[in-house]
Parts: sequence; C-alpha cells; structure tokens
Amino acid sequence: MAQLNLKPSDFEPIEYSETEAEKIAGESTSFWKDAWRRFRKNKLALFGVVIIILLGIMSFIGGPISGYNYYSNDLINANQPPSADHWFGTDQLGRDIFARTWYGAKISLFIGLAAAFLDLIIGVFWGATAGFFGGKIDEYMMRIADVLYGVPYLLVVILLMVVMPQGLWTMILAMTVTGWINMARIVRGQVMQLRNEEYVMAAQSLGAGKGRLLFKHLIPNTMGPILVTLTLTIPNAIFTEAFLSYLGLGVPAPLASWGTMSDAALPYLQYQPYQLFFPSFFIVLTMLAFNVMGDGLRDALDPKERN
Repeated sequence: MAQLNLKPSDFEPIEYSETEAEKIAGESTSFWKDAWRRFRKNKLALFGVVIIILLGIMSFIGGPISGYNYYSNDLINANQPPSADHWFGTDQLGRDIFARTWYGAKISLFIGLAAAFLDLIIGVFWGATAGFFGGKIDEYMMRIADVLYGVPYLLVVILLMVVMPQGLWTMILAMTVTGWINMARIVRGQVMQLRNEEYVMAAQSLGAGKGRLLFKHLIPNTMGPILVTLTLTIPNAIFTEAFLSYLGLGVPAPLASWGTMSDAALPYLQYQPYQLFFPSFFIVLTMLAFNVMGDGLRDALDPKERN
C-alpha cells in the first residue's frame, strides 16, 4: 500500500480572491426573495398582477377620463352604441357605460377585497387558535366550523341578503358568515404541523409565551398558504356579488357594480349586446387575473420547489 508523504504545508488554507469566495459561497437569499425570484419566472402570473394593477388604477381614473358620471340620466341618448362620444356606448337610461364600468370596478373590487380581508382576519385567528391549542379547544372550535360549512354558502348569503337591509356592507358581511371557514381549515393544518418544529420548541424553552409563539413564529410561517388562499378568495367574492345582482340582491341604485350592470343589460342583449359585454368581460378578466396570480404564488411559495 502506497504511503502518503504529507507535509504541514499541505494543511494550510489556499489563497483565494474575494470574487472566487463569493462564487464558492453562493448568493445569500431568504425564503421570500427566493419565492419572488421564482414568481417572476411565471410570466402568466406576472401578467395577472399587471392586469389587477391596471384595473385598480382605472377604477379611480376611468370616470374622470370619460367626462361623464355614473348616475346622470340622458334619455335622449339612451342605448347608443360605442362611439367617439361614448366609448362603451350608453345604457337604457342614457348613462355612459364607460364611466359606469370603472365606477363598477371600484365597487366590485372593494367587495372582493373587503370580503377576503374579513375572511383572512377571522379565518387566521380561528384556525391558528384551534391548531395551536389542540385538544378540546380544537375539537369544539372545528365542530362549529363544520356545522357552518355544512350549510351551502350561497344559500346563507341569499338568506341574509333577504332578511337584512340591502346594502354594500350587508353583502360583504353575508359573504363573511361562512366564507372564512376554508381559510381557518388551511391555517389550522399548517399550525398543527409547525407547532412541534424545533425552532418553536426552542423559543418555548427560552420563555416565549403562547401569544409570542403564535404571532411571532407560527402565523408568519403560514403566510404562503394564507396568501394563496386570499388571492383565490377575492375572485370568488366578485363572482358572488355578480350572482346576487342577477337575483336582484346586489348593491342598491344608483350605485353601479359589474354585477348590477350585467343584470340591467340582460333584457337588451339581443339589440344592444355591448351593454352586457363590457361588465361581463371585466368580471371574467378579473377572476382569471386573480386565479393565475394565485397559481403563481402557490408554485413560488411551495417549499418543495425551492432549489
């Protein structure tokens, strides 16, 4: 067997430049930086983000650009097709559809965002509490959620809209009564997986209280599934508003939303199809944009996809 002739100098570190050291060490990155890097590679998801931003901007500037408001009647110019004066045409009362479309965007997006935000607050609190404490607390809290989940979502919303005064916040609250349950279930499952992780037990051994463990260590580490669920909740709320408007339970006049505009345009579909086309188109476009953004977030925030 050959004998190795090793000298003390063989164990001394070799010289290297700072550039070579950086290449060896690699770029330091966090989970969120890595997620953003992977999200940017999804061109379709980025396109969805751009569409949502543009819709949000137009909801504020669309009306002033048109030179018309959303509520003034002009029966002489009723049911006019798209033209240089009225870019999207006029409705049965002579109101400018372009102005109403972007005012409706503000209402529809507000309903979607507000309902999703309330679902987020209630669902995260409920699910995190049940998952963290477990035992009887978890059992009782999730049985309540299961009972509510057993009642059809749309049926609950419709019943509440019928018995409560019609209005914007009534609709949002009706959507929230059972809309938070899906968020709660997802957060509960994530917290139950994370509560036995080493970093949580280490924080607990160092004296961290239950509140700090929950809000400092557990909930922040479930933000991935929370954000994905949130982006998929918003288009569902927008569609629910449109459906309620079709049933005559939408926002009250003279307020406009994409749902109420679509409902008002249905009787004129044969002769003035443009009245239905524009609000329906933006409902579909918004739902697709949020859905592709949600899919992109799911892929970007999936730990299994990390390099």
